[in-house]
Amino acid sequence: MTTTAPSSKPFSLACERNREPILAVLQRYFSDRHQVLEIGSGTGQHAVHFGQALSQLTWQCADVADNLPGVRLWLDEAALANTPPPLTLDVNMDMAQAVGHAQFDAIYSANTLHIMGWPEVQRLFAQLPALMTEQALLVIYGPFNYGGQFTSDSNARFDVSLRSDHPKRGLRDFEAVNALAAQAGLTLLEDVAMPANNRCLIFKKA
Repeated sequence: MTTTAPSSKPFSLACERNREPILAVLQRYFSDRHQVLEIGSGTGQHAVHFGQALSQLTWQCADVADNLPGVRLWLDEAALANTPPPLTLDVNMDMAQAVGHAQFDAIYSANTLHIMGWPEVQRLFAQLPALMTEQALLVIYGPFNYGGQFTSDSNARFDVSLRSDHPKRGLRDFEAVNALAAQAGLTLLEDVAMPANNRCLIFKKA
């Protein structure tokens, strides 16, 4: 859940809870990376935390236009040298054009696939290769089903909540996401178990 902090910045308690476990994964995989595109920056909390911890990276935030004012508040307050102004990015647009045809050696996205409709998830993966350099990495964080089954009662309840907000939403099947990645020329390197029944999926562009 996203709320408003006293400073008027948007605030997600989930981001505060998951940032250290995610950072532990990113420190392993992003240590030799230089340019990271974050798709769906949300509040901007992850960008600030990871940008501070991984100072060798340029961490490029991107999200739909409605979320950018909140992201800017976090970035402006932190004033990090490696977090440029956020970009407007939507999977329904030409994403390569939206980023100025830049390519990144790492892409990160957290808790986005279950917010998008499945056709939007398909469009995202179809466009990823144009955004990635050769040997680029993709890290996707969030809850997933396996074999069409929920991995916990809490994930099942979360899925009901998502679909009550909008019927297009819902937890995605790992196998279906992995198939989309393969179609995009991405190979799964690791599927990392995370706290609160979440996962980190790490792919590499072949």
